[in-house]
Amino acid sequence: MAFVINDGCVSCGACAGECPVGAISEGDSKYEIDADACISCGSCAATCPTGSISEE
Repeated sequence: MAFVINDGCVSCGACAGECPVGAISEGDSKYEIDADACISCGSCAATCPTGSISEE
């Protein structure tokens, strides 16, 4: 199951640097995870300083 970023995202970019498959990119108001590319490893969730990333 893919991970998702909720509205608590402060667009710090910490998650994007941790994603081993490059599934995270900057969106208009927050970072976004490409569900098709996400391998559900959880690296992004572990590094998010606001706890804004969880499994879908």
